[in-house]
Amino acid sequence: MVGYSRRRVLGGLGAGLAVAAWPGLAAAAGKALNRAALPNGGGSIPVIGMGTWRTFNVGGDPELREARTQVLAAFFEEGGGLIDSSPMYGSAQSVLGHGLEKLGYPDSLFAADKVWTRDGGATREQAAESSANWGLERFDLLQVHNLLAWEAHLETLQAMKEAGEVGAVGITTSHGRRLDQFERIMERHELDFIQLTYNIRDRWAEDRILPLAREKGIAVIANRPYQGGSLIRGVQRRGTPLPDWAGEIDCRTWADFLLKFIVSHPAVTCAIPATTSVEHVRENMAAGRGIMPDAAQRQRMIEALAEV
Repeated sequence: MVGYSRRRVLGGLGAGLAVAAWPGLAAAAGKALNRAALPNGGGSIPVIGMGTWRTFNVGGDPELREARTQVLAAFFEEGGGLIDSSPMYGSAQSVLGHGLEKLGYPDSLFAADKVWTRDGGATREQAAESSANWGLERFDLLQVHNLLAWEAHLETLQAMKEAGEVGAVGITTSHGRRLDQFERIMERHELDFIQLTYNIRDRWAEDRILPLAREKGIAVIANRPYQGGSLIRGVQRRGTPLPDWAGEIDCRTWADFLLKFIVSHPAVTCAIPATTSVEHVRENMAAGRGIMPDAAQRQRMIEALAEV
């Protein structure tokens, strides 16, 4: 994204050929998604992003790598921005780098990764390895993954941000782990982003974390938007139809319904569903368009899911 990352593979004939090989990317700019503002005048990003946990951990298999490149192409064709990964995710970073190089590193990319090591002195080393895997000169966002050795890593990440080596810094958790400590770090440290689990069933963050993020101007990434897929599988297995009023908020699929609940919260910046399917990417991205539910409609959404 302009103002944050610079892609070392961009420029000259190579980038032009990459875009030409994927003509759909040229049309992406005309497809507007709802966007959320970033802190400290950092611009904005589309409210639907992409996670890579498990889905991009495919090793060196050429067919699977090509399939993930197709997923990335669809994501950018639909106007996508933020992609999130981690050293914890096996080969996901290098598979991302492979696909992004083929696509010419689209300008809308907002690259988010994590530091995940118990060695508090290895922050820069791991960030450099991740950067090489992605094929980037620097990240838009680096996060301390699940608060592992968070004090040392966060101190280094802040220094990297001040030196212009990374655009923004943050911390992550999932499944509501270490909630009290997470809140204390938010209160006592300067953060640009937090990442946590938030979906229509897992709403524990609404009590303290999301209001605090809004108060302090911290951007929020919501992970596990489908509870690892169980929410989608549940309604599909039972053949549950969407509520007849779902069209009022431009919902045509359960993906629309579940993601719009998340990104309509005033504190949430972006949700990051993960998928291996081009069709599902397009369904996910559709949730970033059109009418968003208000507070009363969000309550109706909760009640609708409680009945299935």
